[in-house]
Parts: sequence; C-alpha cells; structure tokens
Amino acid sequence: MATLVATPSLSAELQDSHLKVIPRTDAERARISAVTSVPDDFRQPQKFEELSAGAATVRARNKADAFSQSSGNLEFEQELDFKVGNGLFKKIWVSSPSSTLASDGLGPLYNARSCQRCHIKDGRGHTPNGPDDNAISMFLRVSIPGNVDGGYAEIEDYIATLPDPNYGGQMQDFALAGYPAEYRLDITYQEVPVELSEGETASLRRPTYKAADLGYGPLHPQAMLSPRMAPQMIGLGLLEAIPVEDLLSKADPDDLDGDGISGRPNIVWSVEFGEPMIGRFGHKAGMPTVMEQSAAAFAGDIGISSPLFPDPHGDCTEAQIKCVAAPHGDRDVRVFEIDQQGMDLVAFYSRNLGVPGRRDADDPQVLRGKEVFHTSGCVACHTPAHVTHRMEDRAEHSFQLIWPYTDLLLHDMGDGLADNRPEARATGREWRTAPLWGIGMTERVSGHTQFLHDGRARNPLEAILWHGGEAQSSRDTVVTMPKADRDALIRFLESL
Repeated sequence: MATLVATPSLSAELQDSHLKVIPRTDAERARISAVTSVPDDFRQPQKFEELSAGAATVRARNKADAFSQSSGNLEFEQELDFKVGNGLFKKIWVSSPSSTLASDGLGPLYNARSCQRCHIKDGRGHTPNGPDDNAISMFLRVSIPGNVDGGYAEIEDYIATLPDPNYGGQMQDFALAGYPAEYRLDITYQEVPVELSEGETASLRRPTYKAADLGYGPLHPQAMLSPRMAPQMIGLGLLEAIPVEDLLSKADPDDLDGDGISGRPNIVWSVEFGEPMIGRFGHKAGMPTVMEQSAAAFAGDIGISSPLFPDPHGDCTEAQIKCVAAPHGDRDVRVFEIDQQGMDLVAFYSRNLGVPGRRDADDPQVLRGKEVFHTSGCVACHTPAHVTHRMEDRAEHSFQLIWPYTDLLLHDMGDGLADNRPEARATGREWRTAPLWGIGMTERVSGHTQFLHDGRARNPLEAILWHGGEAQSSRDTVVTMPKADRDALIRFLESL
C-alpha cells in the first residue's frame, strides 16, 4: 500500500509517548523490510513464521487456558507481577460500603463484576444463547451527535459525539440491589443464505439489536447504538509496541495506489498523555494504550474509579441522581477504587498474555491457504508481520518479529457491518482490522467460534462473507474460488 501522503505531518506529530524508544538504525530498517516482505514461495513456511509473537511466543496448549499463559520471555522476577495482575483481573468486586475495603466500589450500574467475566479465560465473549441467557460479555455502546466544534482542534476529521443524557456512553444491564438496571439486550437474527461456488451454500445471521426494558426513561431521539463483544486478550503489549511510523506507512486514505483499499489511522485524544495518539485497541481503534483501555473498562464495565477515570460512579449520568449519590469505595487509603499500583499490575498482566505458536505451518493445505490469503488480497488489511520498537525497558516486547495479521487501521467495511456510530475519526462504516493470531484456538478457549465485533459470524467463513466495502473484492473472490482453495484458506486461518 502507498505511504500516507494526504497528511504528511502525521508521522511527525504522532508519537509513541507511551514507550521508551531506542531509534532504529538504517541497517535495522533494511533487515526489517526484508523479513516482513511478501513471500515469493509458498511451498514452505517463512523463517520464524511459527513464532507468532517472536520470543514471547508460548506453546499452543490443548486446553481452555491456552490464552492465559505469560509471555514466553518474561523474566522469573516478572512472573509475580503477572500473577498478581491476574488476581486483580479475576477479582470479584463488591458493593460499598463493605468490610472488604480493597474490593468495594462495584457499580452501582455495571456489565460485569470482574474483567475475567467478560474476557472468559482471556478469550472472546459470546452472544446470548437465547432469551434466557445473559449478555455478560456483550453490551451496547451509545452516543448522540455532538456539536460541530465539539471535537479536538488537534485532530483532523474528528467526529464529535456526546454521551446519551440518560444512559451515558454504554448500556449497563446489571445493577446493585435497589437500583434498576439500564436495559436488557434483546437480539433477533434473520438467516440470509449465500451461494458459493461448486454448489456450496452458507448462511449468515443478520442481527437486530434492541435496548429493551429501559430503566431510566427513553433514549435520546438521536441515540446511536453499537454492539460490542469482548475480544481476546493475547499479544496486546506487542501490538502496543509497533512503531507508529510503521502503522502510518500502511495507510492510504485517498487510495493513491488504486487498489481499492484506503486504510487510515484512528487518532484519539489520550487521557493518559494529554495529546493526540494513534488508536490501537477496541473494535474501532478508539483507545491508544493498554493502560487507558484497561482503566476505561474498569470505569464503564464495572463502575470502578482509577487515576485516569476518577468518577466513582463509573458511567452513571447526572440524570441518574441516585446512582451518583450512592456509597462508593473511593474514600480510603487507595483514594480511587483501584489505585495506580493496581492499574499498573492489571496493565502488565494484559500486556503479557502470551500468543500461542502456529500449528501445522508446513502442512501443504495450510501453505496453499496462505497463498490464497495473499492472492485474494486479504493481506492488504491483515498485514502479516511487524517488528516492534527496540525499547529501553519492556525487554519482553522489544524488537520482536511478530505475526498478528493486522494493520491496526480503520477500513470501510460496507453497509452490512456498519453500526452508523462514529468514534473519534472512525465513521459508522469503519472498523479496525482485527488481529488474526489465535483465531484457530477460539473454540478451544471460548467454547465457540463467534467472530466480528458483535459475534454474528459463527465461523471464519461467515466472517469473511460479511466483509464489504473495501473488502468486497476479496470477499467475492472467496465466494467464487474453487472449493478446494476455500477449504485451504479456512485451514490456514485455523492454523493461526
């Protein structure tokens, strides 16, 4: 793809302020270019391809805890921080006041009582299995249009939005005793058949979402709702360490190379650093760092305050008077319901969940599927390999050749996947390219194979068939290709 030409100042303005970077030498740049180049021979795996996360790669366990291992290159002394962070990630929060002062502050409105209850086994969430199942790892984000001048002057094309005046920025479907929950997530599906080559057919489930049983009055007439399913947690520290200049080099917002792909970065305002940064995390790349993503989840999902998001009532709005005035857990030695030391440990844990190594990378069908993946144009967005920054600290993430299969950029995915809700620079049709590493182990970890931002796809093929917009050509190629090639493509994805 072409270099980002339309906004040449971006690479100079955007910094990796969250990292202590050692600048690359020209010799290193040449090595990186060679090792991440497109292969010209698909008869054998590329060198180091089986090490999905470089030296941080872990063994692919045949168990549900396959995503719960620490990075393969952590120092022995760091394992304690990882385990304590894991304990905080799993911790069940309780309401205030409570005798367990280190764990009180839940809600009063919330989506889950711990991080682990959404990211089960550090894997993906799941869609509700019928009307009697809860939506604990899935919720609706909500916003209304903002003022034209309500964005950030430093961020070009920023789309201003505001929280819903009654319901805030996301809908919480659980509440403490004595408080009504905000809503119940109601999902219905319509099956849509898709004809494939050689007489094969597939069926896509088209969802309709409703915020039912509203507990705090009507939604704003202009409320924009967008479903979100909890993503897997592996490899986040490595994604955080990819140089911003490398991500921008993949962008082509005006499609100057004419390939139909016009990826662009989401640029967000960092609460942590007080400056514009490139978004890396979340389905629309709305968060710049693991720390900020984690703190925002504590606030929005569990109702827990932290130094970055200090409101003890979480996402409660001024209209929810009883919620704002409720007892909270922030008036003790911690100051916040989770203090900075706790946040550091949770962020360390989240950065260092190991990526399992590739399986069957040398299998002939897998190699054929890899070739199909390249020739079908999938790599235009799902960039196979990156090399992380060399850093003064964080040795476990420093100068690693990784294979996440993402450019972390925004792409127009068409009407079928559009949520029609903007987020920072992302329009209602744009989504961040999802990393593909670990996709073949989803069923092992999560007990299902549900993909995309809302889990509507029940397997990798359905996920491909939902692609539209910039990916329409690649999707159509998959529909019409020989069945043997389509099977090989899926087999390749399952090896990641």
